[in-house]
Amino acid sequence: MTLRLRALAALDRFHAAHPWDHNAHYHRWLLRQLPKRCARALDVGCGSGDLARLLAGRAEAVLGIDADPTIVARARELTPAGGRVTFAAGDALTAIPPGPYQVVTCVAALHHMPFDRALAAFRDRLAPGGTLVVVGLARAETVGDHLLGALAIPLNAAVAWLRNRGRPAPRPDAMTAPTRPPVMTFGEIRDQSRAALPGARPRRRLFWRYTLVWRAP
Repeated sequence: MTLRLRALAALDRFHAAHPWDHNAHYHRWLLRQLPKRCARALDVGCGSGDLARLLAGRAEAVLGIDADPTIVARARELTPAGGRVTFAAGDALTAIPPGPYQVVTCVAALHHMPFDRALAAFRDRLAPGGTLVVVGLARAETVGDHLLGALAIPLNAAVAWLRNRGRPAPRPDAMTAPTRPPVMTFGEIRDQSRAALPGARPRRRLFWRYTLVWRAP
């Protein structure tokens, strides 16, 4: 085994013992993009419901939807009954109630859906003046993509060590849902999102993520 492969295997073992949720890392940033108060919020690809529960601090009612019924069942277990958050299992493009919603969020789920159809579904369910926030994954293609990914490797290990205080830890519930690798590059995401959502603001981010913010006219 080459030195590079041994290093990658060691990193894999380290992160398996010291996991942390890259998506939750962006939750605070995401909340800063949203109004302080709103009537209804929709979280698409809600997973175990971490973000949906945070949105309940802003919205009168929150719906979390995910295609995986197992993770939706876990989200219900973790959420106090009788609150502002409800969950549904189903296809995000066909099972979302019509709305309107003042807030739509989608974290690490858009690459599981047909991109254009998903953006159209989110757009059509937003109330006038509503906010869409996406935290997504893109396929690395350019030199810039690979450099940003390389920079994230030591930072990722440092954050994992600090968050877990150097001790082994179980995987967070949010990291147990099925995943798939992204196929679209950031350039494709940027161009197609701006065509579907005039004024959309996609940005590359650390930890193999991008963000997209759009406010409905």
